[in-house]
Amino acid sequence: MGLFAGIAAAALGTVMWTVPAWGQSAAVAHTGAAGTAVTRGGSKLTNQLAEMRLATAKYATNLNRAKAAGYQVITPMMPNMGIHYMNPSITGFDITKPQILVYEHHGSVWQLGALEWVFPSIPKTPPLKNVTFGFFPAACHYKDGTFIPDENSKTCPTTNPKPGSAFNFWHPDLTTMHVWVWYPNPAGLYSSTNPLVAPFNGG
Repeated sequence: MGLFAGIAAAALGTVMWTVPAWGQSAAVAHTGAAGTAVTRGGSKLTNQLAEMRLATAKYATNLNRAKAAGYQVITPMMPNMGIHYMNPSITGFDITKPQILVYEHHGSVWQLGALEWVFPSIPKTPPLKNVTFGFFPAACHYKDGTFIPDENSKTCPTTNPKPGSAFNFWHPDLTTMHVWVWYPNPAGLYSSTNPLVAPFNGG
């Protein structure tokens, strides 16, 4: 896959959620989920978060549109996180083009929760103010979104033994950056997990 191939080379009922844009509507300064003080129109981070939302609003409750744009499932439901969909054609850091969309799922409804970017290592220049990073170990990924941790791409089974799904791609260890712009997160704007999405862990 283009994205992870590039990283490897470099590294070797109906329920709807309505959430405000982070830090956009407050009339006075306040502390955001990441602990960053923001004011309306007065923060670079505020403007960046607004850009992210505007760029991904078309995917907020429309998984089919995300799939049509090239996003494909790469994980099952990750507890307190979501189901990850990746666009392998997106490389590098573009604030309007996250490589991964993290969805919450309830019945027939899909709600975008977080956006995610991946890097071969922690960037020397932080892409966002006060950003923190997570980690995803090297793994073999399969067409149904399941994966098997494996440090060696050559030992990936051609099918996942349990579900029998076909092999899709492998990626090396990755540094991850979640940004919860579509669902509030008391654990922090950049936290990998979100306790508020626990009710959706069962899909």
